[in-house]
Amino acid sequence: MKIHFIGIGGIGISGLAQYMHFQGHTVSGSDISDSIITKKLRTLGMKVTVPHSEDSIEDQDLVIHSAIISPKNPEVMEAKRKGIEVLARREALLKILHTSKVYSIAGAHGKSTTTAILASIMKGSAIIGAESKEFGSNVRYDNTTDIMIFEADESDGSFINSNPHCAIVVNAEPEHMEYYDYNYERFYASYKAFILSAPCRVLNAEDPFLAKLKDEIDAHWLYPSIDIKETQFVLIDDNPHTRFTLKDLGSFDVWGFGAHIAIDASLAILAANESMDIEDIRTNILSFKGIKKRFDIVGSELDSVIIDDYGHHPTEIKATFQSVREYAALKGFDKITAIWQPHKYSRTIDNLEEFIKCFEGAQELIILPVWPAGEVPRDIDFKEKFKGYNLTMADTIKRANNTITVVRNKEDLQTLDKGLIIGFGAGDLTYQIRGTH
Repeated sequence: MKIHFIGIGGIGISGLAQYMHFQGHTVSGSDISDSIITKKLRTLGMKVTVPHSEDSIEDQDLVIHSAIISPKNPEVMEAKRKGIEVLARREALLKILHTSKVYSIAGAHGKSTTTAILASIMKGSAIIGAESKEFGSNVRYDNTTDIMIFEADESDGSFINSNPHCAIVVNAEPEHMEYYDYNYERFYASYKAFILSAPCRVLNAEDPFLAKLKDEIDAHWLYPSIDIKETQFVLIDDNPHTRFTLKDLGSFDVWGFGAHIAIDASLAILAANESMDIEDIRTNILSFKGIKKRFDIVGSELDSVIIDDYGHHPTEIKATFQSVREYAALKGFDKITAIWQPHKYSRTIDNLEEFIKCFEGAQELIILPVWPAGEVPRDIDFKEKFKGYNLTMADTIKRANNTITVVRNKEDLQTLDKGLIIGFGAGDLTYQIRGTH
């Protein structure tokens, strides 16, 4: 088929586009601007146009668009005028995944890590919402099996259409509630429908919502506080690893620091153990090297380490920050500097009190302007709300070698070159902290 993806620069849509390209379809796409992702897709041989234009719609058989694309988008309108089938991503999943044996991972946070760990353990194709450092991509294509390791997305309800053989739920914490019209019953009903649609289920029994399902749903339940024991954080070849014992299955080492890493890995192990020998799982999990933008060590010298982290929800930032403190202690660093680029006004305001607690233990907190993600700006008094911290309000940061320069009003405020420096955010902070933007 000839398939055109509108919004192809998004991590989710780009994953589907690559997968269909590897399957032999002729794939094209468009986005509002160029990015690292669109440039990579061109190197794979896909025609990617910028910006959206009706001229991009030629003789394709199918047009797929991301959830944020308007019905009035010129490419959507042109495709319909030409009689070409147009599907939102959530609808397209039914076509794309219907013949695969899908291990589908959902949750408000932790799902990318769990998906990448499971992809390291098991053979099969994989579509992840982040780049696995093991294979340098968010997509792996394997035509020797029908297994698909898939990061499912609740933000547009599309996880229900992922055709799960195995539904793995890390947590069911409310997020993206605007899609569900802030209707919590509808939100939780979607999770329940997702879980019930799979014959195999691996669930975190200590999540408040999932715990309510224990008496009515047959599943492999993980009780983290009971089933995960002897957790310790170790450096293996100077890389952070979490070592833990899971149930009666023995000890495992997994890349990364933190109790949340042990939970993510345990869910992946239990899902893989449905069809794999535990010793193979114990060996294969060692190939996991983390995922890009998740506790991603992007600079390391004797007296400083720079970490990029995608964390943009208070729960995940808090969990990662606990890992940061453990890592800093093992490295012998006295100072932790957190750089935060809030993501979306709505998320920041809805979770402000929790965000205020996230950075406890930081010797310095630097807050950058909110990354709006298309939202209309709203007033947030960060200076007042975060006055309990050693706070710096800045406009941007610059990276040179292993040094970060903090900038406000086009003037250099300070230089960071000692201790552990970590950036949190899902906007362009990742490029700033890597020195690529």
